Amino acid sequence: MRAFVEGALQTVTVNAYERNPEARRACLEYWGTSCSVCDMDFQSKYGADPERCIHVHHLQPLSELGSAHTVDAVNDLRPVCPNCHTVLHTTIPPLSISELRARLRGRGG
Repeated sequence: MRAFVEGALQTVTVNAYERNPEARRACLEYWGTSCSVCDMDFQSKYGADPERCIHVHHLQPLSELGSAHTVDAVNDLRPVCPNCHTVLHTTIPPLSISELRARLRGRGG
């Protein structure tokens, strides 16, 4: 057996870009709570509250804008599951939703 030490306290300083909960709410109201990439619906899959589980993805990363700006919840945001959201952000710039959808389809997804 291999044992590892974990849990040591580490201080990390990061920039966090503010998200507006009203923009999130408006995005989900318009687009629904199924993933825009893989179409997974938390409610039908897990019985979970989809509004609490689904992420909201900015089509243009906030970090690229550098300052506060107006977000259009319909044109600038999309609901995505946590797994797809992670994969979208594995590259810089992030993959587009259509690129990831094509990758999933190419693998029988």
